[in-house]
Amino acid sequence: MDVSVKLTVFFEEMFWVGVFERSSGEIYEISKVTFGPEPKDYEVYDFILKNFAKLNFGKVNLTNEVSSLKNKSINPKRLQRKIKKETQTIGLGTKAQIALKLQHESNKLIRKVLTKEEKELAKDKKFELRQQKKLSKHKGH
Repeated sequence: MDVSVKLTVFFEEMFWVGVFERSSGEIYEISKVTFGPEPKDYEVYDFILKNFAKLNFGKVNLTNEVSSLKNKSINPKRLQRKIKKETQTIGLGTKAQIALKLQHESNKLIRKVLTKEEKELAKDKKFELRQQKKLSKHKGH
């Protein structure tokens, strides 16, 4: 099994960010790390040695998205423009952007479900407490 790992470091808004891309076959995994100030080469190397095993890679299967893009025939001039644009852009590749977006959306949905459950539990607990208070007030009569 051939595994390739790629690290892209770039400046995003206020911080320097590193994106680790790992692919093996049809599986594409991505992890985003925020460095803060501009990291030196030796700092990045040290980070890789100490923290690579701890990185949380989000798995994304992009074969459907990528294959649908490849099957469509593209005008040669448009293809030329697209290649020029991709070679000039620095930072995340389109594949990495898609993977990060999908990972972010899935985490968002999970977080939304969990917060909804927590709110429901808190609401039920509050209702139960009110009911107990009401019963305790009427015990003597």
